[in-house]
Amino acid sequence: MKNEIVIGLEVHVQLKTKSKLFCGCSTEFGADPNANTCPVCMGWPGTLPVLNRRAVEFGMLAALSLNCEINQDIKFDRKNYFYPDLPKAYQISQYDMPLAEEGQVEVELDGEKAVVGIERLHLEEDAGKLVHSTAGAESYVDYNRTSVPLAEIVTKPDITSPEQAEVFLRSLKQRMEYLEVSDCNMEEGSLRCDANLSVRTPEGELGTKTEVKNMNSFKGVRKALAYEAQRQKKVLSSGGEVVQETRLWDESEQITREMRSKEEAHDYRYFPEPDLVPVKIDSKWQSEVKQCLPEMPEEKYERFQAEYDLSDEATQTLTASRPLADFFERALTGDVSPRSVSNLIIADLKREMNERDWTINDVNITPENLAALARMFEEDVISSNVCSELIAELVESGGDPEAIVEERDLKQISDAGELEAIIDEVINENPDAVEDIRSGADQAIGFLIGQVMQKTQGQADPGQARKMLQERV
Repeated sequence: MKNEIVIGLEVHVQLKTKSKLFCGCSTEFGADPNANTCPVCMGWPGTLPVLNRRAVEFGMLAALSLNCEINQDIKFDRKNYFYPDLPKAYQISQYDMPLAEEGQVEVELDGEKAVVGIERLHLEEDAGKLVHSTAGAESYVDYNRTSVPLAEIVTKPDITSPEQAEVFLRSLKQRMEYLEVSDCNMEEGSLRCDANLSVRTPEGELGTKTEVKNMNSFKGVRKALAYEAQRQKKVLSSGGEVVQETRLWDESEQITREMRSKEEAHDYRYFPEPDLVPVKIDSKWQSEVKQCLPEMPEEKYERFQAEYDLSDEATQTLTASRPLADFFERALTGDVSPRSVSNLIIADLKREMNERDWTINDVNITPENLAALARMFEEDVISSNVCSELIAELVESGGDPEAIVEERDLKQISDAGELEAIIDEVINENPDAVEDIRSGADQAIGFLIGQVMQKTQGQADPGQARKMLQERV
């Protein structure tokens, strides 16, 4: 038997409210340092926090999507610790009466499904940000992020590999984006993850856990956990003891480094926040929030499979993001085939988006115009080449595809007489390819078709061109 890896995650999701958790300051990212601050979020004496109702509702939506139980009675607590980026010297968080508990999410890795339990989801305010000078002699503090609302999602120690941790985080990010409660931008810090990892011996004894911080990408999480698992196994195999501590992931060196000894709950001296009253979340409020739950990724996947008869790969791609799935369904106008629309999105539209590093919200082609292109292609009005070229153009500048086809005379050449003259020309110009085909090298037919498409600027019907070439040769 091998040593088993045991992983639990603590994920901080920044909630997409316009104002902070306990004051009216903006949560806008990228503002000048300390521009989005006020006496309340800076903790000036005599100021009082006021709870942001929208943040509570976003937290409830997140909890419901994770199948958690919403607690009817919740309160906020002071988590005391001294750090330069925490101006009050305490953080308003939740301790023994959190927003939600006892949820679960199903994840799939290499065809195997597993359930990851959610221990709790609680709300808390973020701390500020330290900026260190390149020389290391000075440090600056930007308090813009102070009191920005976070939902901390704590899993149970159900994750058994770094790869499974990455799959869970990707699934969690997708859920939060579907709910539109967070933009989950890891580069801007609106999705952050700490991980607790320990090794269980073949005899079933659970080892000492370490916490790994400073992981700012899904790949970074996987690499950091893989390294830390191997480090702990080496320590144990050599007869040493794993020390309970917090470690940082060093991306440049690809190793974890000791940061500080691991704190316990009593180290933070939690006590109820005296300036905030307990909150009652009755069944009426819960019901109102529940009605705002959208169709979740797994539900949308199953419906797309049932209604549109798409491949598994196509369905996965289309349901990866809610805006893309909505775009696809809005493009299903008239009698256009779902498969045709799906193919154009995956083969052409996604390629153009990837080249520009755009999302579906950035493109200038509308769902209706994509449907018009799919319909013209299905009816053999335009060729696949013309269709691809028009998508590239419309993504950038928009426009009416039907009008463009008419104005530029881009309709597919299907007239046998017109094609025959072009095919004769291609055959006469490429005797070697013709001889190869006659000798049994069928792949040469593709070269001749390419020549036909080139001479017709992509307007020839490739299927008809192939048939006519085969007959003539």
